[in-house]
Amino acid sequence: MPREGAGPDFIEALARGLEVIAAFGRERPVMTLAEAAAATGLARPTARRILLTLGELGYVRQGPGGFSLTPRVLELGVAQVAATGLWEVARPHMEQLSARTGESCSIGQLDGPDVVYVARVAVPRIVTLAVTVGTRFPAQATSLGKVLLAALSDEQVEAVLAEPSRSGVRPRWTAARAEREEELRAVRARGWAVTDEQLALGIRSIAVPLRDGAGRVVAALNVNAHAAETSVQRLLEEHLPLLLSAGSAVSADFARLDALPQVTAPAP
Repeated sequence: MPREGAGPDFIEALARGLEVIAAFGRERPVMTLAEAAAATGLARPTARRILLTLGELGYVRQGPGGFSLTPRVLELGVAQVAATGLWEVARPHMEQLSARTGESCSIGQLDGPDVVYVARVAVPRIVTLAVTVGTRFPAQATSLGKVLLAALSDEQVEAVLAEPSRSGVRPRWTAARAEREEELRAVRARGWAVTDEQLALGIRSIAVPLRDGAGRVVAALNVNAHAAETSVQRLLEEHLPLLLSAGSAVSADFARLDALPQVTAPAP
């Protein structure tokens, strides 16, 4: 039966397949058929057909403990990043930024109320929360998310944050509307955002926006550090100037890429 509110062009089977993929995560890296059906609300025969189809396509494998995703699912996210050219543009700047600060740096984009990591250059650290490409966190508790939310109007922010998070992470800091609006006004005014263990103990970070050729914020770039090793003062005095420089360089390169003429090859 079609979902309520779905239009005539809505493909129910595709939606169900994506829901099964999204049901896997850090809390559920492996699921039995029964667990997959329960997590998605699908009937067991439907969940079974979807898992077997995903297996045939190479997105899922079946082992002794149940079904798990394969690395091929990364192609789904990487394709989006590659389509924008963001990773190719940002990578050399991120590598230089990481080398100069001695810290990990990441690029994130907003997906509903969450920030999703789309690129990362990491240095070895023992941290509270592991971060890889595809990781998502509640946006308002991260420096990346604050920068991205600050690019929206107050009304847009409230609409976005009214959606349920799919991160599975409970942040240490959740602001009431007045406090959140005040924080985002400060981010807009100064052009960067900082968090001090608001997402999780031991994690500090600072972020700046990345803009396209039209000046729109399309992503955010951060430097994150372990609180026991890097003070907020050091983040602001030493890392922020380097981060601002890197963010400007990425934005400038992205604007140049955006300005290139799009040439379509004639049909043979």
